[in-house]
Amino acid sequence: MRRLMLEWRLVAHSRLTTLAIVALFVLSTLSVWSGMRAMEAQHAALARVMAVHQEDLGAVKARYANDGDAGYFAYYAFHLTSDPPPPLSFLAWGQRDLLPAAVRVRLLGLHSQLYESETVNPELALPGKFDFAFVLVYLAPLFIIVLMHDWVTAERESGRLRLMTSLPVQPGRPWIMRAWLRYCLVLIPLMLPPLVGIALARSGWQAAGGVVLIAALYVGFWAALSMLIGARARSSVASATTALACFVCLTLLLPALANAAITRLVPAGKGVELAMAQRQEVHQGWDAPKAATFAKFFRSHPEWRDTTPVTGRFHWKWYYAMHQAGDEAVEPLVHAYAESLRMRERWTGLAGWLLPAAAAQVGLHRMADTDLHAQLAYQESIRQFHGRLRHYFYPYFFNERRFGEADFRQLPAYERRPSGGTPHAQALFALALALVLSLAAAAGAIRALGGNPERPAGRGCKRSARSPRFRQNLSSGRRRG
Repeated sequence: MRRLMLEWRLVAHSRLTTLAIVALFVLSTLSVWSGMRAMEAQHAALARVMAVHQEDLGAVKARYANDGDAGYFAYYAFHLTSDPPPPLSFLAWGQRDLLPAAVRVRLLGLHSQLYESETVNPELALPGKFDFAFVLVYLAPLFIIVLMHDWVTAERESGRLRLMTSLPVQPGRPWIMRAWLRYCLVLIPLMLPPLVGIALARSGWQAAGGVVLIAALYVGFWAALSMLIGARARSSVASATTALACFVCLTLLLPALANAAITRLVPAGKGVELAMAQRQEVHQGWDAPKAATFAKFFRSHPEWRDTTPVTGRFHWKWYYAMHQAGDEAVEPLVHAYAESLRMRERWTGLAGWLLPAAAAQVGLHRMADTDLHAQLAYQESIRQFHGRLRHYFYPYFFNERRFGEADFRQLPAYERRPSGGTPHAQALFALALALVLSLAAAAGAIRALGGNPERPAGRGCKRSARSPRFRQNLSSGRRRG
């Protein structure tokens, strides 16, 4: 304990270290505050959308609910689906600033509506949100470097290194205590604001444990890497320069190259292309024979094959069958698009085995339920809701049943997707492996300090025991004795 208090006083006397700890706590607090403000703004936007939707639906109900014709009501009535921000989304916002949190769908073709979103300025959206994931992945390593770049070189430069290695304690113990203290001085101010935010969000101890584990492993990797570099470097400047070079490569350069390689190796289309393809199928359906349209529709809906055929120019069951046939025509493209996105996500997870920054980001986005899985789950919930709406209205179209206010009250309700915020096992194992390997390398460097605590800065610094200057100093020392 005395040794630990001595190390604490040594750290506290450094103004740079104190300023770094305070700055890290402030940045972590600001990231949590910014994330919670974004959550509140999205909740408020969803509330406004709900109010406008209820007003619009009420107007459609007043106009068409008692008309008896279900086709008009199904055409004009929008049905609201929403994906409110999950409780932990304030930690890692993910793609929620680009993807819509609410989608209104009608009984028309789904794929022409599913990929619609608000217009976003790409230059403003490029930096992303200032959230805890950004602070952890990109800023926390810099504070680790500030605190640990001179954890050995300062002793070497001041001439105290030989004295420390000659202390009657277990070899390496002073260095481990010093590294552990500085690791805690980064992890504690980094994690206090997120833990307060998790408590306010009432997300439970499991969510808190998962976030703390990801942060502890990632910060531990950078602490062990800084230990290795600091123990091997000859000066504090060389140690800081090497650590910053590793930071640039592992968090900026290599992830960008990996992302470019994944994008090139796994090409994926765009949602708007699917919407245009579906609309093109519907437009061609206006000129196609009705029998051909119904033949496509009956392949997936054989229960309506024996209904009365359409002989006139227009009928609602032909119109909605045409839209459904357009959806089914682009279904292979939709599956290929979703599979390409999943493949990119899998390759990003595999990149985490080599890039701890990618593993930490993937793990946080999975815990916060703001990753690609959440996006696809929301789209799947819309698809299921749209299917329930179609099967509810089809008897009114094909059996020509009247639609009234009592039928309006029995409309299917949208069911939100289940929460998917779970630990990402692959990301956790990748971070643990990176930590173990870096700790093993750092332990070897610490053991080397005991055998050669003061490595010479150059060839000219090493003096032979047989040199005249050495013999002169030795003889003068004997005469004084």
